[in-house]
Amino acid sequence: MIEKGLIADGSAVEMHRIGIDPPVDASRYGLIFIGTFTWEMGATPEEVKDFVLEIGYKPENVAVFGTGDTQFGGDDLYCCAVNKLEAFYRSKWNGLKIEQSPRGSQEPKVKNWLEGVLHDVKSIT
Repeated sequence: MIEKGLIADGSAVEMHRIGIDPPVDASRYGLIFIGTFTWEMGATPEEVKDFVLEIGYKPENVAVFGTGDTQFGGDDLYCCAVNKLEAFYRSKWNGLKIEQSPRGSQEPKVKNWLEGVLHDVKSIT
């Protein structure tokens, strides 16, 4: 949904599959979206931690999104990886947190979050 929204907005999009694709040069990008799930009891997945280390520095324009599951850990552990990455990167945007797979009432939440990020980026540049 995020990729489609970016393309519809006229943004050039390059996808990187964390843990699968070779490291990226983050300095090439004006805006980086990092997507994650939350693992075990609120942990950030090892693949995502490795990606952070591969970058080697903290880019300024990082927007974080991710999925969680309230049935494992309840609200206290819901999307903790998003919270951790958002704080680590000192993101200008609140992280997008959605339950497992975005559908129904969550689709507008994704769309509104993306529109907010893009609006802020356009007003900065």
